[in-house]
Amino acid sequence: MSRRGNCYDNAMAENFFSILKTECIYRHKPTTFQEANERIDSFIHFYNHERIQLKTGAAPLSLRHSA
Repeated sequence: MSRRGNCYDNAMAENFFSILKTECIYRHKPTTFQEANERIDSFIHFYNHERIQLKTGAAPLSLRHSA
């Protein structure tokens, strides 16, 4: 583990949650917890299987399976 307060430790997680909030939560405000749960589940599936990353030009799981 690195020293306390190092911002690079959780950069990938913070990036994902930032994208989740901007592309899923802020666009469509859920009214119930159940609706929020379903939206987040569907967004995680979309993020892993369909969303094209600008840097690589492919979806994350397709790159993992091709290697």
